[in-house]
Amino acid sequence: MRKEAVAYYHELLEDKELAHESARVLDEGLENARLIFGGRRLSPYLRPHFITSAEWERTKQICETIWGTLQKVKNAAVEDDALLDELGITEIEKELVKIDPKYSQVSPTARLDSFLTDDAYSFVELNGESPAGIAYADSASEIFEQLPVMKKFAERYPFSRLEGRSKMLKVLLDCYEEFLGGKPEKAPVIAIVDLKDLPTQKEFELFRDYFEYSGYTSVICSPDELECDNGELFYDGLKIDIVYKRLLVNEYLPIMDQYPALLQACQAGTVCMVNSFRGKLIHKKAIFSILTNEKYAHLFSETEHNAIKEHVPWTRKFRQESTFNGGQEIDLVEWTRANSSKLVLKPNDDYGGHGIYIGWNLDAAEWDAAIESALANGDYLVQERVATAKEDFPMLFDEQGKWAMIEQLVDLDPLLYNGVVGSAFTRLSSSELANVSSGGGMVPTFILDRD
Repeated sequence: MRKEAVAYYHELLEDKELAHESARVLDEGLENARLIFGGRRLSPYLRPHFITSAEWERTKQICETIWGTLQKVKNAAVEDDALLDELGITEIEKELVKIDPKYSQVSPTARLDSFLTDDAYSFVELNGESPAGIAYADSASEIFEQLPVMKKFAERYPFSRLEGRSKMLKVLLDCYEEFLGGKPEKAPVIAIVDLKDLPTQKEFELFRDYFEYSGYTSVICSPDELECDNGELFYDGLKIDIVYKRLLVNEYLPIMDQYPALLQACQAGTVCMVNSFRGKLIHKKAIFSILTNEKYAHLFSETEHNAIKEHVPWTRKFRQESTFNGGQEIDLVEWTRANSSKLVLKPNDDYGGHGIYIGWNLDAAEWDAAIESALANGDYLVQERVATAKEDFPMLFDEQGKWAMIEQLVDLDPLLYNGVVGSAFTRLSSSELANVSSGGGMVPTFILDRD
């Protein structure tokens, strides 16, 4: 039914007047909602991503099962230095991870990146530290609902949109209540903290406006603008109760000694920071090497093992060692060298598609060079290829609303709030890497109400 619905949508776009008016409404909506990323349309497409309600329910169930395994890894890792080493947690990160956030979830807000095909549903990695896109997706959904082509489409195929800002606010408030050990006496002040002048600034403004509308004083600030006085955190004289941390640990570490207020308040236990530094435990891509390694099988239930086997790609930290793949013992480096057609080498702790080597796109000499580079780096993973999802999307390619059908890689990104899937969006790309920071785009995900 999904394919039939998409075919009908594309048929509607053959009406040039309807398509042109839809492009105009889209551009006006993106501009008014500040949905611009690095000076370009965040969503340069005339169609959202559709999935059926049955697919959505299955996606939620799988994601929440896998999330349970991640929580178990966190519980084990905070008590086990060897497991921290296996994850690639550095010495300074270990000190940060030891800081108790005073709530139980390892990452109250998280995003699982996945591919949904007719035959499989597979994860490739997750963002457990500071997932972006929640507010962008909400605003994009509101805009797409108003497109003339969407209104025409809904006459035959009713759909529902997803929403995440209210869930994000609830996560912040629930974590704060757990942090306090009870209900707060007054509405908390929320600070959205990240570096200055980032392309995600517009999303911070969307969140600030929503938090303020909901009755919570909210500010956007950077680490250098924070002060710690008697263990409490302040911005321009305003006491901060909750930090919505969009700042990555890797970005904070180089400036932490110079601007220590955020760290000092966390150490003093006077501010509730979401996500906490412990989110780094599962943000490391090596988390999948823990899930898929027989050495750690004792951590998980039979149901979790089955979900891991079916939906998480086989992953290992890349180094000189013997390990197992498909029940057979292998020399990891030599096996990797011989199986480029089904493998990816990726850095353990980076984002935006940086440093990734896609084996099936490289010749033998290039793959050998990638192997040597990864070994020299010392913090790389090797991961088996998963079935990717691709669809044709009507993509806008100029300011006059001209468009063409372009095949896109379709990366479905469910968003979890305290371990429960509550919304999602979809990233699209013409290349093998589906991420906005490396040139891709995003569209809202809509649920087709009839299966």
